[in-house]
Amino acid sequence: MRRRTPVSEIMSKDIIALRRSDDLERAELLFKRYNIRHIPVVCGEAIIGMLSYTDLLRISFADATEDEHSVDAIVYNMFTIEQVMTKNLISVSSDTTIKEVAEILAKNEFHALPIVDDSVLVGIVTTTDLINYLLKQY
Repeated sequence: MRRRTPVSEIMSKDIIALRRSDDLERAELLFKRYNIRHIPVVCGEAIIGMLSYTDLLRISFADATEDEHSVDAIVYNMFTIEQVMTKNLISVSSDTTIKEVAEILAKNEFHALPIVDDSVLVGIVTTTDLINYLLKQY
């Protein structure tokens, strides 16, 4: 296992993002379509927040059957993405080591970190990315 491996080697570079003007129904659609758990919220190329699937579940029936769609629509219309997303983010640069990223994620209560270079969102790394990296080492 290389000690100074940068997070850029394991981060997702194909970013699926939301804009503050998007609605929570779009967020749910993206979570389900791409089978992901975290979506950065951007303004231009800059990240302004992070929405997790857990955030959405807290206010909805998103994990229930399709019959709950009309209930979700009503609940989703009560909130904006900005009201639900996490705003005070910790981010790292693409040259941050995987070890440093693992330490940040282990110490905090979240499971994804945005990767930002020169104020531009360039990727996202999750605990799943870290686990997959470790599994490849064995």
